[in-house]
Amino acid sequence: MKNTFKTGLILGFALMIFGCNKSTTNKSTLTGLSFNDPKNGNYVKGNAGNDQKPPLGMVAVEGGSFTMGQVQDDVMFDWNTTPKKLHVRSFFMDEAEVTNSEYFLYVQYTKDVFPPSEENYKHIYPSVLPDTLVWRKSLGNTDILSENYFRHPAYADYPVVGVSWLQANEYCKWRTNVVNLKTLIDKGYIKNIFEIDSISNFFDTDVFLADDSRLFEGDSTVYKRGVPTRVVRKRGEPRPEKGAFQGRKITQADGVLTQRFRLPTEAEWEFAAKANVENREYNNIRGRKKYAWDGKYTRAKEKRYKGDQLANFKQGNGEYSGLSGWSSDGSDIPNKIKSYPPNAFGLYDMSGNVAEWVADVYRPIIDNEANDFNYFRGNLFTKKLIDANGNLVYAAGGDAAKVDYDTLPNGKIIPKQLPGTIKYMPITKEDAVMRRNFSIADNSNIGDGDLNSSRFFNANEDEFTSKPSMYNSPKGPTRMRDSITGKDILINDNKPRTTLISDNTRVYKGGSWSDREYWLDPAQRRYLPEYMATNYIGFRCVSDKLGPMSTQKKSARNPSR
Repeated sequence: MKNTFKTGLILGFALMIFGCNKSTTNKSTLTGLSFNDPKNGNYVKGNAGNDQKPPLGMVAVEGGSFTMGQVQDDVMFDWNTTPKKLHVRSFFMDEAEVTNSEYFLYVQYTKDVFPPSEENYKHIYPSVLPDTLVWRKSLGNTDILSENYFRHPAYADYPVVGVSWLQANEYCKWRTNVVNLKTLIDKGYIKNIFEIDSISNFFDTDVFLADDSRLFEGDSTVYKRGVPTRVVRKRGEPRPEKGAFQGRKITQADGVLTQRFRLPTEAEWEFAAKANVENREYNNIRGRKKYAWDGKYTRAKEKRYKGDQLANFKQGNGEYSGLSGWSSDGSDIPNKIKSYPPNAFGLYDMSGNVAEWVADVYRPIIDNEANDFNYFRGNLFTKKLIDANGNLVYAAGGDAAKVDYDTLPNGKIIPKQLPGTIKYMPITKEDAVMRRNFSIADNSNIGDGDLNSSRFFNANEDEFTSKPSMYNSPKGPTRMRDSITGKDILINDNKPRTTLISDNTRVYKGGSWSDREYWLDPAQRRYLPEYMATNYIGFRCVSDKLGPMSTQKKSARNPSR
C-alpha cells in the first residue's frame, strides 16, 4: 500500500511538471510549430489559466437576456422606460459604490504625480477634486457637510459624491493603470517604484505596452525581468550579468495585465441591479421586480429586522431617517456602504443610498431593433495618432511643452489629456470604407432624425409644423395672420430649442438618499450634463469578463417546488 501511494505521488508530480511545461511550450495543433520556443521563432502564446478571477472589490455578474425598462410604475408616460428585450454579456462589477477613502487615494496620487506647484500642472489636481459645495443649501444649515463629508475619517467608507461623469470616467482610467502597476510590482516584473523617491510614479498601461522607455523618467533599471523564455545561448556568448533584465517584454497576449475599468453601460447596470437570477424558474423569469431585492415592499420581513427599511431613501417630506430613537433606514444622508443587504448578485445599494453614473449618452428610447446585444449609446471609435514619421504622438508634459486644457460650461478647467499619455484621434471615413458594422467615429446621436428617435415627434397637428423635430433642432415655421391683408403668412424661426438633452448628457440610475421610493426601481432613468455634479450621485466601476460566460454548471431552480 505504501509503495502504491508513493508511486501515485511520483506520477502526480510528473503529470504536474509535464502539464506546466505543456502550458508554456505547447505546439500549434494546426501547424506543428511550438509556442514560446526559441528554436521555432519564439512565437507567443500566453497561459490563460482556468478562469478569470474577479478584480479586487468586484463580483462576477453572469450575463444573459432580460427586459430593460420594464417598470412597476410609469407615472410620466414619457416613453422613457419602454420595455425592450436585450442581451448583456458577463462582466465584473464593484460590489459597492466607490467610497470617499478610495477616491481620496486617487486625489493624493494625482497630486504626487502632477504637483500643482508646477505651473504646467496647476489645473490637473483641482480637476479631480469633488465639488464639496454640492452640500450647500440656500435655506439649509449644511456647511458642516461641505467641510467634512469628503475628507473626514468619519465618512471614509461612505460613497463619494460631488463627482461629475467626466471625473468618474477619469477615475476608472486611473484605476486601470494603478492596478496594472501594482500587478507588475507584485509579480516581480518591475521594482517597487514607491520606494524610489527620485522616480515619478506616473504609469500608463497603453504607454507601457507601446514604449516603456517613456515611463519612470527613462530609467530602464526599474524593469527587473520579463516573461520567462527558453533562451538558447550560442557558443561563445557571455552569460548575462547578474540582475540584468532577462526574458522578453510583457505584451497583451500574455494575459498578465487586467482589463480596463470603466463605467457600466445603462443596460449592464440595470441588469445587475434587477438580478433576475433569483426570479428564474428553469429558463424563464417569473414576476417583475420593483426593487433590487425580491418582493413588493421596502421593509424587511425577517423577525430580527422586521420593519427596517431595506434601502436608504426619502420616505416623505422631511422623512429622511424616521423618528429619533427609531431610525428606520439608519441615515439622513448617504450611508456607509454595505449597510443594507445585497441583491442576488452580491451587489450592495443598487436601490437607494446614492444614484450612480452610467456610461450612456441619454436618449428617450433604447433602440433594440438597431442592436439588441450588449447595447450602449455613446461609442466614439478612435485610433492612435501617428506623426509624419510614423511615430506615436504623446500628450505634452513637463517643461518642454504646455499641457492642453479645456474650459467646461460651468467654468471648471480640465486637461484635455494627461501629460505623457498616447494621443488618439477619431477614425476617418477611409477607416470605415466598405464596413457594414459602423460608418462614423462618433455614434452618440446615431439614429437621430427618424420618427422613433423623437420623443414628441408629432405633437403639433398643424400641416406646416407636423414635420418631426429632434432635440436642439430649429423650430419649424409657424402660421400667422397678416393684420393688413388678412392672409395667413409663415414666420420661420430658426432659433434652436433649449434643452438639457445633447450628446454630452449622461444617464444616471438608481434612487438615492434624497429620492422618493418611485426612483428605487432599477428601470427608472434620469439624465444630467456630464460636467455637473450633485450630492446624491456617485458611481461604481465594471470590468469585462473574458472567456466563457460562466464556469458553473446549469442548475434547475423552481422556487414553487
